Amino acid sequence: KPQEKPKDSGKVTITKTFDFAGEEVKVTKEVDSNSKEAKSFLKQQEKVQSAAPASSPTVSGVKRPSGMSSLLGKIGAKKQKMSTLEKSKLDWENFKEEEGIVEELAIHNRGKDGYIERKAFLERVDHRQFEIERDIRLSRMKP
Repeated sequence: KPQEKPKDSGKVTITKTFDFAGEEVKVTKEVDSNSKEAKSFLKQQEKVQSAAPASSPTVSGVKRPSGMSSLLGKIGAKKQKMSTLEKSKLDWENFKEEEGIVEELAIHNRGKDGYIERKAFLERVDHRQFEIERDIRLSRMKP
């Protein structure tokens, strides 16, 4: 079940429980309280909290006894499944945080040796070559 812990800095900590290969995996992430994800999470929490008190008391104010079916329903609630790709991504993010290499990877990927920079360079070269060829074709067509 997701849990929310607001902090002073305007961040919301979201904890979700997933089922991966028969094991319970808890994913905790911190997002800005103004983000779309935080707002949807808070709305979901409000729905869960408003539904729980309404189902407990009856019209006469006497609390209904909780049966075995309601207890089994709470215990046997299916957890959201996690794919192998999501689990690998989660493990990689945790590894980067534990080793403290997040900034180092960001700096390396921004430099000349970085994959993103090389792809951007090749894209610019390809676009420039296309413009040169287009100008040559257009100049041949006019006369």
